[in-house]
Amino acid sequence: MPSILVVEDQSLVRDAIAMLLSLEDDFSVVGKCSNGQDAISYLKESASPDIVLSDIEMPIASGLDVANYITDNAIPSKVVLMTTFSKPGYIKRAMSAGVKGFILKESDSDYLINAINKVINGEKVISPELAIMALDDNNPLSAKEMSALKLASDGLKTQDIAKALFLSEGTVRNYLSEAISKLDATNRIDAARIAKQKGWL
Repeated sequence: MPSILVVEDQSLVRDAIAMLLSLEDDFSVVGKCSNGQDAISYLKESASPDIVLSDIEMPIASGLDVANYITDNAIPSKVVLMTTFSKPGYIKRAMSAGVKGFILKESDSDYLINAINKVINGEKVISPELAIMALDDNNPLSAKEMSALKLASDGLKTQDIAKALFLSEGTVRNYLSEAISKLDATNRIDAARIAKQKGWL
């Protein structure tokens, strides 16, 4: 019987999903976590579930963080991410992190159950609406520009960003300037906001 770990920061939603899946004869819900860090702790201490069904945007650590942890540590669990956010950048990042399913929370219960079964059987599942958005997603930022912008959004100053990325301050300024220009933003904070809205950071 496939085992499922449910990861969701909203307790009512988490309990509802767990209850829904528990009603299926073919599934066993082995745990519930309220954020990505709790899920990572669970994976460190417990047997790997067949499926990790996780929200993508959560405090402390996101669903993408969980997916990256699973991939980096060669954990056999398959990840299915849920989102209510229309952020096309998430989809490419999720696929790069080895995520097997990406579905909208607005999907009905039959779609969710069917999607989990498909992932268990080795298929990949992406909600059609999300797949269409991903095709239209054109991230103009380079990997280094995104790294600098992410650190800037965390409140780091140019000098600290340079140290973190092992770059000169001038190079960091150039990356941030390019990112601001490409996103038609007013400053680095505005650029980071735009990039986060798109799901690129």
